[in-house]
This record gives sequence, structure tokens and C-alpha cells, in this order.
Amino acid sequence: MIIKWLGHASFLISSKGINIITDPINEKSGYPVVPRSADIVTISHQHWDHNATEGISGMPRVFEGAGRHELDGVIISGINSFHDKNQGRDRGTNTIFKISAEGINVVHLGDLGHIPGSQQVEEIGLVDVLLIPVGGVYTVDAEEACEIVELLKPRLVIPMHYQTPHLSFTLAPVENFISRYDRVLKLPCLEIEASELIQEEPGIIVLDYLLG
Repeated sequence: MIIKWLGHASFLISSKGINIITDPINEKSGYPVVPRSADIVTISHQHWDHNATEGISGMPRVFEGAGRHELDGVIISGINSFHDKNQGRDRGTNTIFKISAEGINVVHLGDLGHIPGSQQVEEIGLVDVLLIPVGGVYTVDAEEACEIVELLKPRLVIPMHYQTPHLSFTLAPVENFISRYDRVLKLPCLEIEASELIQEEPGIIVLDYLLG
């Protein structure tokens, strides 16, 4: 499996010829956007910086909301959550997506705005790679993100939804999150096999976002 960061909360996850794009961005976000093809698109919520499907070719299947879907051995599970700490009254709902392929469970938290409850933690289940917002303002902040890592116990953690030179609005920097951990690795992308997921303590992976 290969995971590439496209910027903000958008990732390109490739597994055995299946391409999955999470929370697609548009140029208004500030990130460079190039035409891409996908088989699956997941949208955590209908805000402009997370739902730009118009730039994606390949006639992808678009998944929103709770439910379980399967395509060519890839299982997509949506779990209900909220975009804020007030049961969605401030910013609405959010869907957590669990993407299972090649024996690897990738969990994309979308714009999660609260600490998951016990039922949500149970629904999420085993997490190998956690894609987690850390920039605060519209989502959980660095301290809350660390608490979520403790709850979900992933083997690898990839922060997202934080301030970068390209982002067109202001969030907290990733340093607020990664400074709390000893094991931090910066990579252009993550290429991983299930057999390599053996560490007991979570490893923090900071990805470069694609400029083309």
C-alpha cells in the first residue's frame, strides 16, 4: 500500500491497482491541484475544502456517511461523528472512514471535532495507520489529537489538516503535535506492507504534500 498526501485532509491511497482519494481539495484551499483519477472517493463532510470531486476522473464511487462498502477487496467503513464538540450544532456531522486493504487498516478521521466516545472507538476497531487532524480551530487540536492516539492505539500516525506554506487560511502548525513524540519520521510518501506493522509504540510520519 502507498499513501501520498495531497494536502489538507486529502490523501491518495493506492492498493493493488485501486486508487482512493480522501476529502478532495480545490485550488481555493491554496494547495496545488492537478487532475487525478480514482476508483473510490471518500468525503467526510460537505465543506468546500473537503468535497471537490469535480477534478477527479475515472468515474469513482463516492462514499459519504455511515455504512460498509466493498470494491475489489477494498473495504470502506463509514462511522458517524461530529465536526465539533456540540453534537454537530456548530459545524455539522463528520464521517470517519476506515479503509481496509492488504491486511492494513487505515483510518481517516476527517474533520473530527471531538474525542471519540467508547462506541465510536469500538466501531473503529483495529487501526494500523491513523490519518488525524491536528491543527485545531475547525478540528481537534494537538493535545486532543494525542488523546485520540492513546484511545485508538494505531501503529503509525500521519498528521493532517494543519498550517503549511500553501494553506489559504490559518491553522496551528504540525510542530504543536509532533513535538510531543520522540519517534518522528519525515517522508515523501508512505509505502507499507502489513508484515512491517510490528511496533508497539506509535510512529509519527510527517508526509510531504504533492506539488504535482
